[in-house]
Amino acid sequence: QVQLVESGGGSVQDGGSLRLSCTASGGRILSSSIMAWFRQAAGKEREFVALIRWRGGSEIYADSVKGRFIISRDNTPNTMHLHMINLKPEDAAVYYCAVGSEYTTNQKAYRTWGQGTQVTVAS
Repeated sequence: QVQLVESGGGSVQDGGSLRLSCTASGGRILSSSIMAWFRQAAGKEREFVALIRWRGGSEIYADSVKGRFIISRDNTPNTMHLHMINLKPEDAAVYYCAVGSEYTTNQKAYRTWGQGTQVTVAS
């Protein structure tokens, strides 16, 4: 069974940058899979951030991160990234990666999740 592990979180100043990574192990990611990032800020519900087809392309971004975040993936090793620039205090959250089989921003469709990585943005 595939396991996902996020890394790269940390604390940055307003306007700073971070790159999150999500590494899959324990199984094979099907080429038809959809990989996504979600985030959950303190006291708020988890929300969609970005997704990409594992075979590449067809990215979707939440309006709040368009133009600032870029999702990408490397087949070797099985790693997905979220490049974040011009971070704002409202981007502070626990960021989760997930894998699913449906091309959707609905988190209920994603069956495998990582443990999350914390991003803090100081104003």
